[in-house]
Amino acid sequence: MTVVSHVHSVPVRVHPEPCQTSASLPHPRLRPYVVGYGVFRSGSGAAVRHRILPMNLVTMIVDFAGPSRVITGPRSSPIVEQTAWGDGVSIGLTPAGATALLGVPMREIVGGTLGLADVLGHREVELAERLGEAPDRPTWFAVLDEYLTARLAAAQQPDGLTMHSWWRLQRSVNRPRISALADELGVSRRNLELRFQREIGLSPGTVARIARFQTAVHMLTRSVGLSQTAVDCGYADQPHFNREIRAMSGLTPTELCAFFQDRELAPR
Repeated sequence: MTVVSHVHSVPVRVHPEPCQTSASLPHPRLRPYVVGYGVFRSGSGAAVRHRILPMNLVTMIVDFAGPSRVITGPRSSPIVEQTAWGDGVSIGLTPAGATALLGVPMREIVGGTLGLADVLGHREVELAERLGEAPDRPTWFAVLDEYLTARLAAAQQPDGLTMHSWWRLQRSVNRPRISALADELGVSRRNLELRFQREIGLSPGTVARIARFQTAVHMLTRSVGLSQTAVDCGYADQPHFNREIRAMSGLTPTELCAFFQDRELAPR
């Protein structure tokens, strides 16, 4: 199964010095729960306000400076947050990961933002301090692997059929139609929709729409042309693609592309 990386957010405005990012996969044991880790740093290192894009993930943002350590829920529309971050790491959690690692069902965080300390308590400071003391990216990722694996001890497991369906809809290629997916799983479309609302808080159709948007964003970060992206992602035509990107990001495709940089974060 091919699942593209997710772009959580972009700065509210383009800065002279572009944001630097890099990503890594978690330990294999964590992959049912964690899609990946991201490292980010604004051009100056100072905190900047961000536009959060539609996502199917719960995302933990650990800013090393501390003013913005938050958890953002999945969402189907963009939002400009008052909080800001500039130098830290992000962790993308699946529905199973939200339940197992945070103890909060994904449906309870849809469209919202929580303080990391409100969920993790004193462990929020502990995690931030350990990351802040780590000398480089490999050590950051090792700290996250150790920290999150330890939290799996009391993991609760959500509905398996819903989780399987959610993963299928994240596919970058051959993403199934909702009715075909329900038939394949031997349930009615209505039953599948009820399962999604109970576990995820979004309908299967909305999850698929967000996944297609994120596939398009991923292609744009790799400098794939707008026309080719529209075709490969299955949009009806270029105007349809343009409308969807604007509806889901608040930006035109060209404006959105202006934020994407393919530069890795230099080791600290």
